[in-house]
Amino acid sequence: MVGSKVDYDINDLYIPKDGKEDIDYQKSFNAFLTIIVRDKDGKIIKKYKQKSHSPTANFIGIMLPTTYYNEVQQCWTITTTSNSTFSYGYNCNWTVYPSNQSNYPSYIQNIIVGSGTQSNPYSAYNLASPIANGSGTGQLLYSSLNIPTGITINGSQAYFIISQSYANQSGGTITISEVGIILNLYVAIINLTSFGNGSVLMWYDVLSSPISVGNGQSVIIYYTFSVNA
Repeated sequence: MVGSKVDYDINDLYIPKDGKEDIDYQKSFNAFLTIIVRDKDGKIIKKYKQKSHSPTANFIGIMLPTTYYNEVQQCWTITTTSNSTFSYGYNCNWTVYPSNQSNYPSYIQNIIVGSGTQSNPYSAYNLASPIANGSGTGQLLYSSLNIPTGITINGSQAYFIISQSYANQSGGTITISEVGIILNLYVAIINLTSFGNGSVLMWYDVLSSPISVGNGQSVIIYYTFSVNA
């Protein structure tokens, strides 16, 4: 009945009570977004951190393409940041990942920042208002993406951090309110004829508090992904 009170725990639909006590509140996977703003002299003037929790539909589809195909007998459709699409999954085509070679380029491209917001990160294929790379009005100078060479093990925790910095030489203040991780994805059909290649939004976050970056200031963004044993 519409408006009626739901008086059961949704977890009980999937896990019986006598089988779930041991897994309640366990932390198995965490993602955090950390942002540090520095003035023109390199002094830290602001620190910001929030839990990151917004994988996109592209992220989920790339993780589970075979399962999706087996269930619906259709290939997953990848949507690029330019709103073009190509299929991906079992019996449709395949991807070569990871590789930064010129013939089959699939790799993490960058952490992109923007000045807009979106209420549904699952369906997002690009930022609402991406901030362009440059020194013109409304732009930020993007540095190269920093990716670790391995995974760090610390006791029962394993984690890796990717980061990227941005400098404001636009002449005015720029506000960052959204952040995303972009993957350059190459997909080929079975005979290696190119089928799709593009920039794909894999992870998206709206900041709970927008970050203002004044002219001459810089900002560095860290994404931390960790797993607890």
